[in-house]
Amino acid sequence: MPVGDDESPMADVRKKPCSICRRWFRPDPRVGSRQRTCGQADCQTTQRKKKQAAWRRRNPDYFRARRIQVRSTLSPSSEPGRLPPPLNQLPWDLAQEKFGVQGADFLGAMGKVLLTAAQSEFKAYLTDSNAVAGTLPLPAAQSEFQAHLLDSKAVSGTLPRPPRNLRWTGTE
Repeated sequence: MPVGDDESPMADVRKKPCSICRRWFRPDPRVGSRQRTCGQADCQTTQRKKKQAAWRRRNPDYFRARRIQVRSTLSPSSEPGRLPPPLNQLPWDLAQEKFGVQGADFLGAMGKVLLTAAQSEFKAYLTDSNAVAGTLPLPAAQSEFQAHLLDSKAVSGTLPRPPRNLRWTGTE
């Protein structure tokens, strides 16, 4: 059973490269093949940060849902979560009375998502400093919008796809 000359348990463990610093190391026998980094604190810290970031990417709504769940166990008179303006000016105490803490928190989270999407759409429009103040731009996208309102049975073939910058992807 011994691979080398000595009889230690470390003799059976093969060396492998650290996934961070690329130095060769012998994995801890208690961890075995699951160990990815050497024993240096910098490598372990970097690996832990990578793993945590990957987990947050796979579970993007975990902390939001957890905050709503924890706040639902608090008293009904608890303050609403941090909300950006103009959402912080709404009567959240009334919303908590009508929908409960969990319902009001859900409305606040949904309001944040809608506000962020609307703000990103406003950033897409360039300002024209030569235009008269207070006038609206011409409805350039109206024809594209009307094309989507047509009944699909009345149209032969497929409808034209809208431009990429006008389509909502849900990630904003």
